[in-house]
Amino acid sequence: MSSEKTNQRREALKEVFAQAQVCVRCQELAATRKKVVFGAGNADAELMFVGEAPGASEDEQGLPFVGRAGKLLETLLKEIGLERKDVFIANVLKCRPPGNRDPLPVEIENCREYLYRQVELIQPRVICSLGNFSTKLLREDPTGITRLHGKPEELTLGRRTVRLYPIFHPAAALYTPRMLETLREDFSRLPDLLALAELPQPSDELEDPRALGFVRSHAEGSEGSALKPPRAAGEEVDQSVPSRPIAGQDEISALDSSQLLADQLDLF
Repeated sequence: MSSEKTNQRREALKEVFAQAQVCVRCQELAATRKKVVFGAGNADAELMFVGEAPGASEDEQGLPFVGRAGKLLETLLKEIGLERKDVFIANVLKCRPPGNRDPLPVEIENCREYLYRQVELIQPRVICSLGNFSTKLLREDPTGITRLHGKPEELTLGRRTVRLYPIFHPAAALYTPRMLETLREDFSRLPDLLALAELPQPSDELEDPRALGFVRSHAEGSEGSALKPPRAAGEEVDQSVPSRPIAGQDEISALDSSQLLADQLDLF
């Protein structure tokens, strides 16, 4: 890929990051979160991990997998010659559900486009779904992780075709030690998967980050509302409707946003 296209892709990812930081699509999550956990790691990663949703520590720090499960994930990566900075880690939901409850269907749908956009712009070759929840969501199938773990398959997410590789969530090994060996075995196959040629892609064209409907008016920010389509060229702007959702007290300052972006994304 040319350096120009790489820069365009990174700028688009920054734009999606900025929109996620002030998202109010899920009113309950927007009201109770401390930080939006967009994801963290290498913006050009060939390997991406997708978990369920942020927990309490992630909500505090704005970073995914910062607890014991994250430490184990780092250990497993080192055993195959990788580091956390080499991969990208995200979740199905970008905000913590109150009390760590399961994500609601409407929350999953509201957040799905952010994840698909991350996949499209980071362009991983392999995505590891961590545990039952993210595996079932990405595959859109109820088959459980016990039957699927360690078995790669081709899957198209949004506008990116990848090799999906379901594995158990690292937290499973914290509570069930015998799972650690299973995790190690599944991780040991990752280098061979990453060495395979990239799969044919639906499209190599880079679209505007608003193309999937990220732009909403403040009035449309409630759950289940319709998306505001991108503005057509030459269309008059309605100044009474903000072009981005307003986060109110949750909105972070430009300085905090810039620092959090530097912490989360290897873009600089």
